Amino acid sequence: MTDQPYTPADLIAEAARQHATLSEDAEFMCVGEMMQDSEVASLAPQHTAEDIDGQPNDADGVTWQQLLPLEADACEAYDLAQNRIYDLIRGAADVSAWAVQLGADGLQPEDHTLTVEGDGRPLVRVHVAFAPELNDDARAAFILGLGRDLTEAF
Repeated sequence: MTDQPYTPADLIAEAARQHATLSEDAEFMCVGEMMQDSEVASLAPQHTAEDIDGQPNDADGVTWQQLLPLEADACEAYDLAQNRIYDLIRGAADVSAWAVQLGADGLQPEDHTLTVEGDGRPLVRVHVAFAPELNDDARAAFILGLGRDLTEAF
């Protein structure tokens, strides 16, 4: 019996609802502001060293503002990228409940996905998450086995 008038599932449901709402109601101007000092992923150098927070040290990559200088073309290129990013956010699948439940369960999402394609487009895409104590070998074995099963099923 809990001494609260709500359950852990109620908290997860509300967190998922708010997560979805924050994504759904993304403010266009905030997207542009957040882009400015953010690095362009394909242009970020891959270092082996880590920052103080344990993350890869890629602080010397190219930012969106450096790539698409606002003064170069009266913001046209930057605005186009901002619009495309905004559209991607607005059109993103709502995986809020999944994301919040992963965090509640202490699982870590895997960066890699498995995709089954047909007619030149994705038919099935599987995202997985693992308990932190599963090592890379166990994770790889699971992904390889699941990939084999998917290949056989399709």
